[in-house]
Amino acid sequence: MSSFVFTSESVTEGHPDKICDQISDSILDAILEQDSSSRVACETVVNTGLCLITGEITSKAKVDFIQLVREVIKEIGYCDARAGGFDANSCSVLVALDQQSPDIAQGVNEADDHNGSPFDKVGAGDQGIMFGFACDETPELMPLPISLAHRLSRQLAKVRHDGKLKYLLPDGKTQVSVLYENNQPIAIDTILISTQHTEKIGDLISEKAIREKISKDLWEFVVIPATEDLDIKPTHETTRFLVNPTGKFVVGGPQGDAGLTGRKIIVDTYGGYARHGGGAFSGKDPTKVDRSAAYAARFVAKSLVAAGFAKRVEVQLSYAIGVANPVSILVETFGTGDLANDELTELVKKNFDLRPGAIIEQFGLRRLPKDRGGRFYRDIAAYGHFGRPDLNLPWEDVKSQSISLSNFKKRNG
Repeated sequence: MSSFVFTSESVTEGHPDKICDQISDSILDAILEQDSSSRVACETVVNTGLCLITGEITSKAKVDFIQLVREVIKEIGYCDARAGGFDANSCSVLVALDQQSPDIAQGVNEADDHNGSPFDKVGAGDQGIMFGFACDETPELMPLPISLAHRLSRQLAKVRHDGKLKYLLPDGKTQVSVLYENNQPIAIDTILISTQHTEKIGDLISEKAIREKISKDLWEFVVIPATEDLDIKPTHETTRFLVNPTGKFVVGGPQGDAGLTGRKIIVDTYGGYARHGGGAFSGKDPTKVDRSAAYAARFVAKSLVAAGFAKRVEVQLSYAIGVANPVSILVETFGTGDLANDELTELVKKNFDLRPGAIIEQFGLRRLPKDRGGRFYRDIAAYGHFGRPDLNLPWEDVKSQSISLSNFKKRNG
């Protein structure tokens, strides 16, 4: 019997890098809402008292970037007396945006390999490799460690926003270690939560007393509610629980560390449980296959698992800039598949259209910001882009596709 412990982490919306992801995706939402054909590659940098947005945008949209940035920062929680060196009302907001390179635009506007089909005419916005993954460890077909880490981060933010734990500040990280036997999760080995907090909590001023108070509260108001519906639950007897291991966490957010868009790509995906092609998501319009093809790869992997072809599926796609069709497609089931990997790869090629134009149309990636009242990409910029039970994501809805694949499986034995 083989056993191992696997660990994944998540971060809250107030983490410096996540602030940047949310700002970049809020800008994307605002621009696509007005002009769905816009090309956007927006990067954000934050530091003490400073937010810089830069990159390339080609659009007819008119957006007040400075006001939008301040609204995002305020909603996250960096405002007024509790801002901690990064205040939505007073931070400097610098805008340095250019237009997209015409060399890139040419390849996206008309693919090198088009044959007249509308989807053939949209080339990939860059070269690169993307991975999608799914497994049967959770109802949303995600690995358990990252699923748990996100649950804890979302609950940590919830009890801060609703005022249940008034001393909490926006920055925070969670980490969950899960014990596996024979590739199946059997217990939660360790939970680690690092959360920013006020210097004093009520009458408590000693570091030891504050830490004990936070630890007690987080177990009661974060850990228990976030895991109460699970079959595998943490307990004080079996789960090591670590809180703010340095002793205190008062200075945080952009005052504590600079933040950049795209530095939490493992948090955004599968927590390290599956491979990653290296491309970030946030701030990029759907022609950038770093984003759209990663969503499609997840859709393919989840469809195969939901249809019963395998317990674990990883899908790799690769693209060339200005070319519509993927350069390569690979399916890996890690020995859990009913069919050989090459047979499943051929199945994917026949049943999924993985050209960027087709992906964009199938998932409505250009229309979603307008369809959802001007806010879509920002909502997935924190707490993961996959396996989100709290959001209605088109690449997570595999019901009809999995039924079709199941019928195919029955017809072909």
